[in-house]
Amino acid sequence: MDKVRVGIVGSQFAAHLHLNNYSKLRGSKMEILGIASRTEKNAQMAAKAFNIPSVYTDYRKLLERKDIDAIDLCIPTNLHEEMIITSAEAGKHIICEKPLTGYFGEDVEGEDIGFRVSKEVMLRSAMESCARIRKAIEKNRILFNYAEDWVYAPSVEKIKRIVRVTGGTIMDIRAEESHSGSHAAYSRKWKTSGGGALLRLGCHPIGAALHLKYFEGQLRDGKPIRPKFITAEVGQHTRIPSFQKEQKKWLVNTWEDVEDWSALIITFEDNSKASIFSSDGVLGGTRNNMQVYLSNAVAFANINPNNAVEVYAPDPKILGDEYISEKLETKAGWNFASPDEDWMRGFPQELEDFIDSIRQGKEPLSGLKLAEDTMEVVYAAYLSAEKGQRIQLNSSK
Repeated sequence: MDKVRVGIVGSQFAAHLHLNNYSKLRGSKMEILGIASRTEKNAQMAAKAFNIPSVYTDYRKLLERKDIDAIDLCIPTNLHEEMIITSAEAGKHIICEKPLTGYFGEDVEGEDIGFRVSKEVMLRSAMESCARIRKAIEKNRILFNYAEDWVYAPSVEKIKRIVRVTGGTIMDIRAEESHSGSHAAYSRKWKTSGGGALLRLGCHPIGAALHLKYFEGQLRDGKPIRPKFITAEVGQHTRIPSFQKEQKKWLVNTWEDVEDWSALIITFEDNSKASIFSSDGVLGGTRNNMQVYLSNAVAFANINPNNAVEVYAPDPKILGDEYISEKLETKAGWNFASPDEDWMRGFPQELEDFIDSIRQGKEPLSGLKLAEDTMEVVYAAYLSAEKGQRIQLNSSK
């Protein structure tokens, strides 16, 4: 395939992120032929901003086009399964934002399903969803690309080279994604988000930790080192009484039946560990970092913040509309101004790998297996927190 012809589904934050990072590939390796969104105004605005020729309010119109090779799904997680399966049945290769799927209370009436539904039911349902997705992808012989940008972050790629050259054992991984809270309305409810900070934020460091251990195992023994046990806690820190009494809220505090904090420990089959933290209660901009302790070396991935550029301003107005970093509350004082935040997080590298994989008919670095395994770890963590005990993964039994 010379050029991959892509249709985008979605017109909000994730879609704009992808569209911005396709810019260097358009014309040489791919083209964007259309965009679909339920909100026509948003789709029209995105089409104008990114020079996309066709706009639809029904994504199936993209699937009907024989000149479109791949569908890029930049939509809320509760819509993923249906659109993945429908796109696969239409013979379209798929790029899908994280996380893969989840439990959304399809079989439960009313709200607050995050409080009312057993996490054992959720885990089973989420894995059944994964199985349906896999069946559709394999049956229709299309390529699935899982948009886990941490796998492509330059600092994580560097750590992989260090693992290779040292030949050391990864003993301990400590990773985090946190910020002051998502402003997306769908994130407030389990019914539309499938979970809180653990799922929405934690899937990034979880995916990267799994990827590193799989990489290490392939290097040493020709097979991945897989996760075996999960231990976790979750919390709703914005419900702490003293916080609720504070007049000024610097953190998003409108969570309904989802958690805003989580911590989990992954025990791998070689008994190494990964400690993963995620929180919607952290000020100072987004924190994406990973610390890897090998038997003969130590490597830190400071995706953001990082000190490539440090800037000071006594008044936030001085810096005008110059971008500093994601989720930053103020531009006043000292701040870490990322010169290219998307590149540091791996977005252009990720999308180029996906387009190259489709062109060459090869598996991407981040594919369906990583998406499935991340799902199992996340929902096993919810079950562990509910039961107060360590959970063995079904895939390791």
